[in-house]
Amino acid sequence: MKSKTHPKLHATVVRCTCGNSFETLATVENLRVEICSNCHPFYTGKQRNIASEGQVEKFNRRYGKTQK
Repeated sequence: MKSKTHPKLHATVVRCTCGNSFETLATVENLRVEICSNCHPFYTGKQRNIASEGQVEKFNRRYGKTQK
């Protein structure tokens, strides 16, 4: 195997714009991100999926039980 092919890993702190920070290993020394797991809508449960809500209603109208 060739030597010196892998980059060196540094212990770095990742900082988000929301103020969250955590330590990890990376090839760069300083990382700043816009979205992390604390502020991302998918992970916080604040995400709305409007397209699928319409599909569920359409399915229920076609194949759902009708009320008499």
